[in-house]
Amino acid sequence: MNKLWLIVQREYLTRVTKKTFILTTLLTPLGILVFTLVAGLIFSYDTDKTQKIAIVDSSQLLNENFESAHNVTYEFSNKDLDTLKAMTLRKEYDGVLYIPSLDSLNSKRHQIFYYSDDKLSLETSMNIRDKVKARIKDYKIVKMGIDPSKLDNLKISVSLDPEPISDNVEDTSSMSTVVGSILGGVMGYLMFFIILFYGMMVLKSVMEEKTNRIVEIIISSVKPFQLMLGKIIGIGGVGFTQIAIWCILVPLMLIPAQLIFGIDTSSIPTEGLDPEQLQQQMNDAAGFGYNDIMSELKSQNWLMIIPLFIFYFLGGYFIYTSLFAAVGSAIGDDINESNALMMPIMMPIILAVYIMFRVVALPQSNLAIWSSIFPLTSPIIMPARLAAGVPVWQLLASMACLILSCVFFIWLSGRIYRVGILMYGKKASFKELAKWIFYKSN
Repeated sequence: MNKLWLIVQREYLTRVTKKTFILTTLLTPLGILVFTLVAGLIFSYDTDKTQKIAIVDSSQLLNENFESAHNVTYEFSNKDLDTLKAMTLRKEYDGVLYIPSLDSLNSKRHQIFYYSDDKLSLETSMNIRDKVKARIKDYKIVKMGIDPSKLDNLKISVSLDPEPISDNVEDTSSMSTVVGSILGGVMGYLMFFIILFYGMMVLKSVMEEKTNRIVEIIISSVKPFQLMLGKIIGIGGVGFTQIAIWCILVPLMLIPAQLIFGIDTSSIPTEGLDPEQLQQQMNDAAGFGYNDIMSELKSQNWLMIIPLFIFYFLGGYFIYTSLFAAVGSAIGDDINESNALMMPIMMPIILAVYIMFRVVALPQSNLAIWSSIFPLTSPIIMPARLAAGVPVWQLLASMACLILSCVFFIWLSGRIYRVGILMYGKKASFKELAKWIFYKSN
């Protein structure tokens, strides 16, 4: 145990004290802050080029009602189309929008035309199309003699409030499903990236020591299994340290940034949206505000979710990093040799991410149940289900399978590692790895 602890200390301290670790740990939150600000500026950017578009409305479908938006001004004209085209060529207008007469009030499609040598931007094109669509609808309502107030009464927003039958079941809101799905997806993705990132770190560390022949000196003092386990634990400690620092720094940077550069929702442009669609979206979103989300987040059982998240992180980390260590010991200088050996390890991780998409939507399905119990996918799938509620028997079965699998895969990887770490000049295959597992050491 003393030797194992020395290896853990060595792996941990040599990485934590490096300038690259310090700079990466400190600059990553700053990078997230800069990315957030730049993304906010990009999405809030509006064109600085002004456009003037002439409108020819042959049958007064728009009733000379067309609001300007996005630095584009619209001007209704009684001049003929050819004259306006000539004026556009002389740069008096940027384009001409021609609205033909409506063939029939029962017509469900209407073709409009835009004349210009310059291409119309996607945003402006959608804005024109949606506005014309809304105006034609209003025109049809008037011509058909339909009372607009009665038509508005047909619109209704429906909300679903889940209610428990048994007295011992906690009442939840309709927001709990949304928050649970989002929280599950975030936790699943976080688990995927953490396992993959630090697993590759273990693989590269093993490869470097084998290539530099440092491992030959270390093996003379400690057992290969101790070296592998110490490396896994040490790098895991580095990961925990880095994540803990990020969890502190990221909120500290984002909160003041939000206060200083916060997004004003009232300034978000809505002219490009169909008024009917916009109203429907607002009705559907009723009751799903910031306070509701925060209230739902607070109501989550964090005393269960956080410890279980850490448990599944550790389980997934030990399974996959031990396999990464075994692969690292089996290959030589060329990392491309690891591609064939890495494929069986990467497939369950990638498959788990795809399964997670369906699990978030259907957390109680058979796919969700069995993939959260299967140990190679449970570290990603089970955290994605926690917010939606998991029966006790499924949780216990999943945890038991994960613990047993950790022991098995660490043992299996140790058997490969003890032979592969001292094997040079021979390209390892799956058949060769199978021999190493059953190889008897003196």
